[in-house]
Amino acid sequence: MLTRLLTGAASLALTAGIASADYSLTILHTNDFHARFEPISKYDSGCSAEDNGEGKCFGGSARLVTALADARARTNNSILVDGGDQFQGTLFYTYYKGKLAAEMMNKMGYDAMTVGNHEFDDGPEVLRGFMDAVNFPVLMSNADVSGEELLVGKLAKSTVIERGGEKLGLIGLTPQDTDELASPGPNIIFTDPVNAVQGEVDKLTEMGVNKIIVLSHSGYVVDQAVAAGTTGVDVIVGGHSNSLLSNTNERADGPYPTMVGTTAIVQAYAYGKFLGELNVSFNDAGEITEAKGEPLVIDGSVAEDSATKARIAEAAAPLEEVRNKVVANAADAIEGDRAICRIQECQMGNLVADAMLARVMDQGVEIAIANSGGLRASIDAGDVTMGEVLTVLPFQNTLSTFRVSGEVLVAALENGVSQVEEVKGRFPQVAGISFSFDASAKVGARVSDVMVGGAAIDAAKVYGVVSNNYVRNGGDGYKMFRDAQDAYDFGPDVADVLAEYLAAQGPYGPYLDGRITTK
Repeated sequence: MLTRLLTGAASLALTAGIASADYSLTILHTNDFHARFEPISKYDSGCSAEDNGEGKCFGGSARLVTALADARARTNNSILVDGGDQFQGTLFYTYYKGKLAAEMMNKMGYDAMTVGNHEFDDGPEVLRGFMDAVNFPVLMSNADVSGEELLVGKLAKSTVIERGGEKLGLIGLTPQDTDELASPGPNIIFTDPVNAVQGEVDKLTEMGVNKIIVLSHSGYVVDQAVAAGTTGVDVIVGGHSNSLLSNTNERADGPYPTMVGTTAIVQAYAYGKFLGELNVSFNDAGEITEAKGEPLVIDGSVAEDSATKARIAEAAAPLEEVRNKVVANAADAIEGDRAICRIQECQMGNLVADAMLARVMDQGVEIAIANSGGLRASIDAGDVTMGEVLTVLPFQNTLSTFRVSGEVLVAALENGVSQVEEVKGRFPQVAGISFSFDASAKVGARVSDVMVGGAAIDAAKVYGVVSNNYVRNGGDGYKMFRDAQDAYDFGPDVADVLAEYLAAQGPYGPYLDGRITTK
């Protein structure tokens, strides 16, 4: 892949100058934590106390506190930063919004974070409350917030901190399509990431800052484009694509760090499973002379900090009754990994789409479309709790029914596969409809063989569709649904629909049936 080709020569050039380096910095980093304050399973969903006691679980705030203390003990000069999306993903966020995230991040001593798209899930109000509660700057360079009174004068594009006697410039970056991915409201204008970053680099350089780190919640592909399209960026700490960059893990999306020119790009998967640890050395001119490291897996071998564990247990108490209720049973593990569900038919996608369609089929609805970005975890075999269901579908989206033409449906499917190379959440999981797509074809002309009820789709016919209110209102690029006929966005919570559907199935057997194929 491109990144691996870029790495070899660049890394050789970097290590050659290590002897002259006079400033070393350890960058500790997390991204896409998504309210996983408690340990998680290998499926990124809840992990039982029994399994945790047996060392089978990963992550959780209590382990992260220990891992951070150990990492800081290995260096005399470090910073801790976050690549965005602390919000959303478990009942903790549903109940506390950003308050518990702020408390834990203050406890861990973060130096800065960037705004992720999910930080806007409940509008600027909740983001502002979070920013008021944290002891560090929250940054976003590629947006004009001058029209949003809650953020103007509060949300900075960049900042300068001092560490080890040197000034470090930190720049924030968020997805340019955040207006489609979340609910930032009408008053924020998101802009091009390359131009935004370069503008802040130039300002920082004029201030005499020559060590510049971008905290980017824009994805691995965009990060590489930003590195290639700008000058003066030394390190990009990424997020959004949940990419595992590693030199040892066989499932890695690229090397750690990925070098594009002289810019080192890092990212550490998601959900607190890893703590990124990048060791960087700079010469007097602020040029990187060495960049090396590896994400540290936060597995059962990492002890849980007892005070933090007790605090999370205290915070979990109000949630217990809801999430521990057993609502169904799974005969086998139900695959919901984003790396699969965002590029092809997947078991969780079929389950959720089937559940949505079954709920409203008696209303003349014949097609279900679920955005893969709404599917946040797998479910393991055995008893399924409401907590697990809410981890899969944490967004409190409601069932939405509407009517559109076959032509609009095809346009929707084209939107769904338009960014499959970037593993984006708009990828459609479906029921009642099948289609093929060719990812190598031109965007807008990738979809073919669309069938509804065993017959080829009729461009002029009007079909009944079910999705969620987020998609129906244009989320994930589905703007063609905004003007749908007979739209009703106020159905039951999709998580409740899924729980009830699973309960009615007996032990549910996950499956694939070829409803989405590739060419």
